[in-house]
Amino acid sequence: MTQHLATAADAPTTGTDTGWWREAVIYQVYPRSFADGNGDGMGDLVGIRSRLPYLKELGVDAVWLSPFYASPQADAGYDVADYRAIDPMFGSLLDADALIREAHDLGLRIIVDLVPNHSSDQHEWFQRALREGPGSPLRERYHFRPGKGETGELPPNDWESIFGGPAWTRTENPDGAPGEWYLHLFAPEQPDFNWEHPAVRDEFRSILRFWLDMGVDGFRVDVAHGLVKAAGLPDIGAHDQLKLLGNDVMPFFDQDGVHEIYRSWRQILAEYDGQRVLVAEAWTPTVERTANYVRPDEMHQAFNFQYLGTHWDATELRTVIDASLEAMRPVGAPTTWVLSNHDVTRHATRFANPAGLGTQLRTAGDRELGLRRARAATLLMLALPGSAYVYQGEELGLPDVTDLPDEVRQDPSFWRASGQDGYRDGCRVPIPWTAAGSSYGFGDGGSWLPQPAAWGELSVEAQTGDPGSTLELYRSALAVRRERPELGAGEGVEWLEAPEGVLSFRRDGFVCTANTTGRAITVPLPGRYLLSNEEVRVVDDEAEIPADTTVWWAV
Repeated sequence: MTQHLATAADAPTTGTDTGWWREAVIYQVYPRSFADGNGDGMGDLVGIRSRLPYLKELGVDAVWLSPFYASPQADAGYDVADYRAIDPMFGSLLDADALIREAHDLGLRIIVDLVPNHSSDQHEWFQRALREGPGSPLRERYHFRPGKGETGELPPNDWESIFGGPAWTRTENPDGAPGEWYLHLFAPEQPDFNWEHPAVRDEFRSILRFWLDMGVDGFRVDVAHGLVKAAGLPDIGAHDQLKLLGNDVMPFFDQDGVHEIYRSWRQILAEYDGQRVLVAEAWTPTVERTANYVRPDEMHQAFNFQYLGTHWDATELRTVIDASLEAMRPVGAPTTWVLSNHDVTRHATRFANPAGLGTQLRTAGDRELGLRRARAATLLMLALPGSAYVYQGEELGLPDVTDLPDEVRQDPSFWRASGQDGYRDGCRVPIPWTAAGSSYGFGDGGSWLPQPAAWGELSVEAQTGDPGSTLELYRSALAVRRERPELGAGEGVEWLEAPEGVLSFRRDGFVCTANTTGRAITVPLPGRYLLSNEEVRVVDDEAEIPADTTVWWAV
């Protein structure tokens, strides 16, 4: 394998000196569910590489790959045993090198996941720490603590795992006696690193350089808000702590010390040509605290989870849009917009259900209503200033698979009480490429999660060339967005007067009108019709916009 450093000459040329990421559309690939190149029922890097031309034709600027590192797969690869190796189920470093090079040849950038909050319990450091027992220097790289109680039988504090149950697991000493406890904010197979230890910081700076030398264009940083814990690991004093997330700064999340880490990472990226980027997955109580992660010397983008969690309601949407744009403006960072990802119920299903049910659902709801709202929400998202994320399969209008049998589910949080709902498998079912055949074109060897019988009707093959399909709507919208740079550029919108339940805003020579109500509305004709998710009637100087419809106009 030939490692290479992407330079300004050989890197993709999308974007300007102001930063390609500021208005990029980034497509998330969940490797195990995108395309299977070797017929074993599991997606892989060879499969992804074979579908890069599809992503180029779709019109996206970059591809974000969820983890493909060597892993026991206790949490779908977010438990990393070796950060410099590819898990054999996904391929090899040669496959990764070829994928990066081919993507660049097509003008696509590659962003890879980085998982710095925790490792796998099979990581060499953690295994040595267990073998060597109490007093091992390797234990200082994680959070090992003696337990409370007369014999240390109680966890060191009252922290709860995001996946449910205590955030601590007790070890067994080399002599078989009960030992210390270790911290894991997620599954027991995912021990948290101690980021106060210099060896941890040195190791991840080295990992960054390894993948930058391979030519990746950036990193999506998993649990970016979780690396630093409050001094002394204090008790929280409350149960059902998951309900507090998003409302309070927790002693294990969103601590100020994380920002020093990201400033050092930004300096490393600055050494490389080609505008490499850092993207924060940072769940914070407010968009203002999210903005702390994208100050000029830290990360380039942060996911806008407040927007993702907003229902299809004009008042709520406008409030979140205004707050998001206002929070990012002082730090000079672009706002990001996202509707679906690998951790939440697809928005075609969320919008099919009543508001207020959260982001992980197990009910299908009104499929027709959900799809119509999802298509409208996508056009609204793509009309906003900043960068947008598209999760694989949403361009096909895929719903969540809500009726998976319990016995096939692989989400670790599904099997633990009082944690996340554990219904993430529904958005991870492999996507359909063909109308018929083995696993609808996903691969020749079936599918690691069962696909619905109707999957073929939603396949790429079935939708290509159908002007009314969701796939062609996405292709058209992304083509218009490329042709009209004012769609992604800028820092704000000019709100226009509109009926109740309708959003209308201007962006230079463009107007977007989104009817979030369940009835048709008539508005004065804003300009020349460009695109909509439902058919719009124009009579004289008025336009009739159907229920749950977004329209783009040139003015």
